[in-house]
Amino acid sequence: MNQILITKKLYITPELKKKKKVYKFNFIISAVLVGILSSAYIYAEYDRNKNEEVSQDILSNMEVVQDDTTISKEDDVWVVALDGNDDTIIEEEIAQENSSNSSSSSVKIGTYTASNGKTYNTVGSISIPSINVNYPILADTTDSLLKISVCKFWGPNPNEKGNLCIVGHNYRNSRFFSKVPKMVVGDEIKITDLSEKIVTYKVYDKYTVDPSDVSCTSQLTNGKTEVTLITCTDDSKQRVIVKARAV
Repeated sequence: MNQILITKKLYITPELKKKKKVYKFNFIISAVLVGILSSAYIYAEYDRNKNEEVSQDILSNMEVVQDDTTISKEDDVWVVALDGNDDTIIEEEIAQENSSNSSSSSVKIGTYTASNGKTYNTVGSISIPSINVNYPILADTTDSLLKISVCKFWGPNPNEKGNLCIVGHNYRNSRFFSKVPKMVVGDEIKITDLSEKIVTYKVYDKYTVDPSDVSCTSQLTNGKTEVTLITCTDDSKQRVIVKARAV
């Protein structure tokens, strides 16, 4: 019996002890990293849930305060990160194709102070029944505003002639424009402007482009009233473009 015990002890060599220590160290480091990543994910989800609440708060309590003051904007548009993971905003200058429909025209703004104490400017709201989307359209596009709701990116006031471009994050869940990549030709989009007029748009095209391609923001609509939805693909490498026309 003693001989057996001694034999077993002989198998626990210094090399094996070293390997066990390395294994324990790696296990502890892995556990710590998993904990940190889990905490970061939980916090991100909490933050997104709070922003979702703010968005729905704005939508359900929007006070329509019309302001016909000219909003001063440069003749350019912004290529933004729409997957919710990148805070980079890159400026891309493009030619202004239709000055009567540009973002520097008179813009009607609705203002609302949300439950978080911050005031937000809106130009209307958007509803997409096929993917259960219902959000206010914020009047400007910034990284911080994109975390609150979908935003007007370029173009005329809602339901006016031209191409109203709306951007939203793809969080790969049910929030904001996450399900826009699943839309198909024929889907309906309903836009409510600040006069409470509701116009239905029908999707006539969907495609993907590189992030630097802003041709979808063109205002050359041949006098028609259109809406363009912009978000990122699920792999964040390209942009999904959904084009719809008033019916």
